[in-house]
Amino acid sequence: MAENNVQIEPSWKRELAEAFAQPSFLALKAFLQAEKTSGQTIYPPGKLIFNAFDCTPFEEVRVVIIGQDPYHGPGQAHGLSFSVPDGVAPPPSLGNIYKEINQDLGLPIPKTGNLIPWARQGVLLLNAMLTVRANTPASHQNKGWEQFTDAAIHRLNERRTGLVFMLWGAYAKKKGSFIDTQKHLVLSSSHPSPLSAHTGWYGNHHFSKANAWLKEKGLGEVDWRI
Repeated sequence: MAENNVQIEPSWKRELAEAFAQPSFLALKAFLQAEKTSGQTIYPPGKLIFNAFDCTPFEEVRVVIIGQDPYHGPGQAHGLSFSVPDGVAPPPSLGNIYKEINQDLGLPIPKTGNLIPWARQGVLLLNAMLTVRANTPASHQNKGWEQFTDAAIHRLNERRTGLVFMLWGAYAKKKGSFIDTQKHLVLSSSHPSPLSAHTGWYGNHHFSKANAWLKEKGLGEVDWRI
């Protein structure tokens, strides 16, 4: 997975060229190869590792939602934070996201957990780690992904203006702590996990606030329906 053979959307390949050349990414590449060689099952499938970038080109990003770890169960992860493919039941955190959208915007609660319609509208659904070992949460933590995804957020922070960053929970808040609030809107709350949703997730109105900001900037609202 060296920079010259990474299959990723062209604008992101250009923006992240330096990140692909970093020692941390080369170490990550070696680690993933060792996982594969040892017979470990890795999620998501290889062609979907960079799905968030492939679905949302750099210049089309309007909103960034930062997750932490891909889902580690069979058939769940497809490279977008909080999202699952069609036919897979929405996980609890996503269910709570849907409940907040319902309360905030009055939209019906979807039956599918596939968030590609958001990604196609410029919502970058970015996990901090882009891979995980099957049935082993956080197994690819501190292997190099964090530096790579930090680089992506830095590029957006520096080279774009008027973006909305949604930081849910302590991990996302820390990861987005350097975002320039003079240029971008940063929306923070507790995580939508059932463990924390009742301590500040419900009633955060992030989705209506994001649309109000985007409308004010002339960037067009996101249709949050799925």
